[in-house]
Amino acid sequence: MPRYTPEQLERRNASFWTKTQAILAPIQFLIFLAGLTVTWMYKAGVGIEEFGWVTTFVILKTFMLVLIFVTGAFFEKEVFGAYAFAPEFFWEDFGSAIAMVVHVAYFVLFFMGLDENTLIWTALLAYLSYLVNALQFVIRLILEKRHEKKTKTGLAA
Repeated sequence: MPRYTPEQLERRNASFWTKTQAILAPIQFLIFLAGLTVTWMYKAGVGIEEFGWVTTFVILKTFMLVLIFVTGAFFEKEVFGAYAFAPEFFWEDFGSAIAMVVHVAYFVLFFMGLDENTLIWTALLAYLSYLVNALQFVIRLILEKRHEKKTKTGLAA
């Protein structure tokens, strides 16, 4: 089932925020890969000896997550009329909110003074929550593009 009405699709394709999201998403993915790698290397004791690198990448990843969440809210308002949790975008927003909670939990635990092992597993859980959320976006995007292609082909015939 398509998410966009023809009017919404037109607004999505013309939106500055669509282009912004298309630039920020790959940057966030690269930060995710770097953060995951650094965290795993630190945990395995390979090449990364300073725990600060783990926290640095969680900070960068959380910053990108917030930036994409905020710009996504502007996108959602422009296309669907609501800043968050529009019915057409509910599950994507729900997944983003879960990812945000897990990323912020890292900092809560950090400032509570929990041990590095707990923080590492929390960082890995934060990265996993992002990955699941990103996959749902990508799957939905692929399905939407297929539907758009079908619709255009059907209209052209």
